[in-house]
Amino acid sequence: MHIKLLSESLADLFHSQGEIRHYDKEMYLFHEGDEIEGLYLILTGKVKMSKLSNNGSELTLRYVEPGSVAGELALLNNHAHYVLSAKMIESGEIAMVSKSTIIDAIEKNGLLALELIQIMNDRARRDQTRFRDLVLFGKKGALYSTLIRLSNSYGKTIGNDIFIKIKMTDQRLADFCGTSRESINRLMSQLKKDNVLSADKSFITIHDIDYLKEAINCADCPIDLCSIH
Repeated sequence: MHIKLLSESLADLFHSQGEIRHYDKEMYLFHEGDEIEGLYLILTGKVKMSKLSNNGSELTLRYVEPGSVAGELALLNNHAHYVLSAKMIESGEIAMVSKSTIIDAIEKNGLLALELIQIMNDRARRDQTRFRDLVLFGKKGALYSTLIRLSNSYGKTIGNDIFIKIKMTDQRLADFCGTSRESINRLMSQLKKDNVLSADKSFITIHDIDYLKEAINCADCPIDLCSIH
C-alpha cells in the first residue's frame, strides 16, 4: 500500500479497515451528486476529479496520484453528496473506508478529524487560486494557469526549458480550463508561434515560463498550492 503521504493513524485505518477495489481506466469511483459512501485512497493508477459546469461541460479540477485521498468533502455531514466526480484515467487499485468506519475512528481519535480538515482546506485553497485565474483572465488565464501548474507538478527542467512529463492533449487542457478544444487549439497555436512552448506527440515543453506568469500576474504561490494534484 502506497500510504506514505498520510499520517500514521489515517494510514493504519486504510490498512486495517480498507476494502481494496480494482478499477479499470474510464471507470468512476463516484459521480457528482451520489450520496457519500466513504473515503478513497489511491494505491495505484490515477484519478481525475471534475465538476459539471452550468452549460454541461466538464471542468477538471485536479489529478489524484497514489498516496492521496479522494472523496473527503462533506464526509461527516448526514445524507451528504459528493460535490465532484472521480474517474480513473489510469487503471489501478483503490482502498475504500466506509463513512461509518471513519466516523467511529474519529470518535476515538480526534486527530483524524484535524487531518481531514487540513486536507479539505488545502484542496479548497488550490481550487480558489484556479478559479481566480479563470474569472480574472478568462480562457487565456485558465490555460496559462494550467500550464504553470503542470510545470510544477510534472515538469522536468532541461536547460532553460521545462518538459512536461505527461501527455496533455488539447482536449485534456480544455477540460482543465472549462472551455472547448477549439479555443485551446487557437491559444496553443499562438503560444507555439511566439515560441513560448512547443509540443511533440502531446508532450509539452515550455520555453518561456515567465511569459505565462507575467500574463496572469502570477503571485508565485507555494508549489503545494500551484499544482494540479
